[in-house]
Amino acid sequence: MNSIKDIKSKVLTRLQELLPEHLVYHSPEHTLYVLDKVELIGKKEGVTKEELYLLKIAALYHDIGFIENHINHEEISCKIATKELKKILSAKQLRLVTGMIMATKIPQSPTSLLECILADADLEYLGTKNFHKTGNLLFLELQHYNPALTHKKWNEIQIGFLSQHSYHTKFCKQYKEKYKKKHLEELIRYNS
Repeated sequence: MNSIKDIKSKVLTRLQELLPEHLVYHSPEHTLYVLDKVELIGKKEGVTKEELYLLKIAALYHDIGFIENHINHEEISCKIATKELKKILSAKQLRLVTGMIMATKIPQSPTSLLECILADADLEYLGTKNFHKTGNLLFLELQHYNPALTHKKWNEIQIGFLSQHSYHTKFCKQYKEKYKKKHLEELIRYNS
C-alpha cells in the first residue's frame, strides 16, 4: 500500500499548481477539509482500516478533475484517479474509489456506506458554523461563470438546495442536520 502521505503530497501539489485561481471554493483547502471529514465520519461509522484508506484516496481525488474542466469534473476526476492509481490499487479498490467520487455529483445518490461517507464529507459544511463563510466562497466561484448572479439569487439557490439536501450517514444525520435546518430557516427569513 502506498502511503496516504505520498498520495496527498502528489495530489495537493497538482491542485496548487494547476487549479484556476477563480476556484476559491473547489480549492486545495476544500480537498484537505473533505479529507479530514472522511476520517472523522469514517471512524464514527466504524469503517475498516482498508476502507478508511480508500476513503482518504477518494477524498484526495474527488475534485482533481477541476484542473481540466469544471463541467463533469467528477468523471474527469475518476479518469485521472484510475490512470494514476491502477498500479497501486486492485480493480475492485479502484471501482470503490471511483464510485465514491461519483457519489459527490449533485444531486448526490450514494449507494454504499463508503459513498455516503464521502458524499457527506463533501457537504458537511452545510451543517456547521462555517456555512456562511464557505457558502460565500462558492458564491464567488459561481459568480465567475455567471457575473449576473446576485446575492438574492444565490440565497434562493441555497434555499432550494438545502430544502432538497439530505445527509446520508448516521453521524451527519444526528449531528449536522439540525444546524443545516437552522441555516435554511435563516436564509428563508433573510430572503423574504
